[in-house]
Amino acid sequence: METTTSKTHIVKDLFAFILIVFMAYILQDFLIPIVFAMILSVLIYPIVRYFEKSLCFNRIVSITIAIIIFTVIIFSIFVLIGIQFEEIMNKSDMYFSKIGSKLTALIQQTENSTGIETEDIVGSKDIKVKEIVKENSANILNFITTSGSILSDFILSPLYMFLFLLYRNFLISFLYRATSKISTKKNTRIILNELYNVQQNYMLGLVSVMVIVGLLNSIGLLLLGIDYPFFFGFLCALLLLIPYIGIMIGSLIPALIALATKDSYWYAIGVVAIFGFIQFIEGNFITPKITGSKVSLNALVSILVIILFSMLWGIPGMILALPITASLKVVFDHSEKFKPIGFLLGQAEEKYFNSKAKNRLKKWKKIRKNKKTS
Repeated sequence: METTTSKTHIVKDLFAFILIVFMAYILQDFLIPIVFAMILSVLIYPIVRYFEKSLCFNRIVSITIAIIIFTVIIFSIFVLIGIQFEEIMNKSDMYFSKIGSKLTALIQQTENSTGIETEDIVGSKDIKVKEIVKENSANILNFITTSGSILSDFILSPLYMFLFLLYRNFLISFLYRATSKISTKKNTRIILNELYNVQQNYMLGLVSVMVIVGLLNSIGLLLLGIDYPFFFGFLCALLLLIPYIGIMIGSLIPALIALATKDSYWYAIGVVAIFGFIQFIEGNFITPKITGSKVSLNALVSILVIILFSMLWGIPGMILALPITASLKVVFDHSEKFKPIGFLLGQAEEKYFNSKAKNRLKKWKKIRKNKKTS
């Protein structure tokens, strides 16, 4: 009887999960701006609180000023990116011409050294390498500008942010009432505080990491003598919004610029190598140190959820994957039913492995001692 009941619960949970995913996919145009607005509301809440408490401003005035400041900063960043891109694209013909001539020479050198015909390498003797490079570069630029302007497309997000911040006490009271049957008010408050801390820690940590990575990228490009080092350095840092993948995409454009403006291919390889090394430092040292244990998701789960959310919501899903999963982990950690899933999402702590290893060592020594005694 118990087995049948447990199977029934599993089927119900599985059906509920499938239904939630289906609804999230169907309602993505409605949900994505709201989720962005919720996360960004947490980010600017300290500013709103400062205006309300320290400057004694009206709540509506405080929220309006905070949203205007935030919007102006974001708009200014995208305007600067657009201006710099326009300047680079004005030189694109020169860049493409140089890249095309270098690739042609490289293909010719490959043909001479290996005996493989050019037609076998590029598919046709009449194909224009310059056009291939130009087309692929345009695709890369289009991807970067699309992923970078995601937030600016959501016209409703500032309105949602305003309403979330204006009715924050009302919404919290609603959550207390909605969870009264499954949790005490104290437990609900603890969960809400942890959710706030997770999002605040993640967003502030992400901004700090972007600044540090942007500086490191810029210094690396400056040492290599690549054009527009600070622009490309901070553009790549901005693409950290797309974890793991963004920094790799951001390295392609300066690598192409290096290929076009430098005499040696090694400069382009050096750009990719430097960005890859900085990504390694960022992922293993900078982000864990700054973001801390509040967003404690292990690397395997992080990669998997980024892939799954990208399949569900595209590029916005890749950006939202980690903050949403971190929030789910907080909820799971406070649920007896889903606590094992919360454990699975968390960091595989070194202490856990050490304690397991010590226990195995003790058992092994005990077995050996018993064998010797017998």
